[in-house]
Amino acid sequence: MDTLRSQYPLKALLEATHLPRATFYDRLHRNHKPDKYADLKAFISKSFRDSHEIYGYRRIYKLAQKAHYKVSPNTVLRLMGMLGLAVTIYSRHTSGYHSYKGHVGTVNDNLLHQQFNATKPNTVFHTDVTQVKLLNHSWGYISAIIDEASREVITVIVSSHADKAQLRLTIDDFALKYPSDTMAIMHSDQGWQYQMMEYQTAMWELGVVPSMSRKGNCHDNAPIESFFSLMKRECLYRHVIHDLDELKELVISYVNWYNTERISLNKNGLTPVEYREQATA
Repeated sequence: MDTLRSQYPLKALLEATHLPRATFYDRLHRNHKPDKYADLKAFISKSFRDSHEIYGYRRIYKLAQKAHYKVSPNTVLRLMGMLGLAVTIYSRHTSGYHSYKGHVGTVNDNLLHQQFNATKPNTVFHTDVTQVKLLNHSWGYISAIIDEASREVITVIVSSHADKAQLRLTIDDFALKYPSDTMAIMHSDQGWQYQMMEYQTAMWELGVVPSMSRKGNCHDNAPIESFFSLMKRECLYRHVIHDLDELKELVISYVNWYNTERISLNKNGLTPVEYREQATA
C-alpha cells in the first residue's frame, strides 16, 4: 500500500482495504524499524553452516549462550524457521560388518553390563570396526577407539581390510595416546581380532582390562555404535566416496571436527575435548 500512495490518496486506499489508519502507520513504522535480531540471525546462519547443517535449535541455542547472546531457545527456533534453516540427516540402509567367527581365542567377561556412566576420561574405552561401501565397489573399514566419558575419538584407522595389520595400527596409535599411569577398561564385541592373543597381550601390557559384549548384542557396545552411526549420517552418507583415499580424508576431517567443534547437549554444550580438559583440570 505504501508504494501506491504516490498514485492514490491514503484515505481512498484505507477505505478500499478496510485498514484502520493507526494500523497502517504501525505497520509502516515496523517495516522501517531496524531488525533487533540482525546480528543474531547472522550468528545462527553461520553456526548452522559451520555445523555442516546438522545442528538443530537446541545446539544453536547453546552456541548462542557461549557467544553471550541473551536469547531463549524458542527465539532461536523461531528465527531458524524464518531463515529456512532445517536439519538434514542422511540415512542409508547398508549391510553391517560382523567380525564374529566363533570362539577363536580369549572371550572376556562383560564388565559394563550396559552401564555407560563413566564421567572421568581415560577410565573406560570402547572399540569396534565398521565398513563403508565405496564407489569403486570395494569396502573401506574403519577401526576406532573412543573414550566413554568424553566421547572423544582417541584412535581411528581406515584400511582396505579389517585384518591383523589394521588391528596393530589401532593398538599402536592408542598406546601413544593412553596415559601410562591409569588403569582402564577397553570394551569390544567378540570379534575375532579382539579374541587374538596379540590384542589381549597388548591390552594387559598397557594396563587396560579387556571387556566384551555378549555375542550378537550391539547394545552392549552402544557408545561406539552411536559414534559410527553419527559419522555415517552426518558425514559419510552425504558424499559419494570413490576410493579409500577419499574415505580416509573424510573420516579424519570429521573426527577432528567431532572432537574439537561438535558440541554435545548431554555434556552441557561442550565438545569432547572441552569435556576432557575440564574433567582433568
